[in-house]
Amino acid sequence: MIRVGSGFDAHAFAENRKLVLGGVEIDYHLGLAGHSDADVLLHAICDAMLGATAQGDIGQHFPPSDQQYKDISSVELLKRVDAIVKQGGWSLVNADATLICEEPKLATYIERIRANIAAALDVERSQISIKATTSERLGFTGRKEGIAATAVVLMEK
Repeated sequence: MIRVGSGFDAHAFAENRKLVLGGVEIDYHLGLAGHSDADVLLHAICDAMLGATAQGDIGQHFPPSDQQYKDISSVELLKRVDAIVKQGGWSLVNADATLICEEPKLATYIERIRANIAAALDVERSQISIKATTSERLGFTGRKEGIAATAVVLMEK
């Protein structure tokens, strides 16, 4: 059996926080607001994996009202999601995700992010595709108020 899942996440920029995308710290003067480390990319991938396997979303599994998840690394959340889907007999075929922001420029980080995600999921780097784009100065990402991410995954059982 194969299934496709999609995920989306968005967070506003915040001062006095590190910017972490795909588990990689990005050199930028702002971070993202959120209960965890606010890694929009990993949150979108988690939701896509959970959605493909009909197991809810990360908010259900790791609610922001629960203090044990305060400032948790989203790499840890991704590993936990991977364990959840594997318990159901599912494995990741591939993930394709897009980061949407005007700033910071992310091209130099993409390969590190891919490698980090592949390692967290114990898959080959070739199974992970990460892209970055702008929204041509439209919307909240275009006004440099935050970052959004989309993800699509293929899961097999």
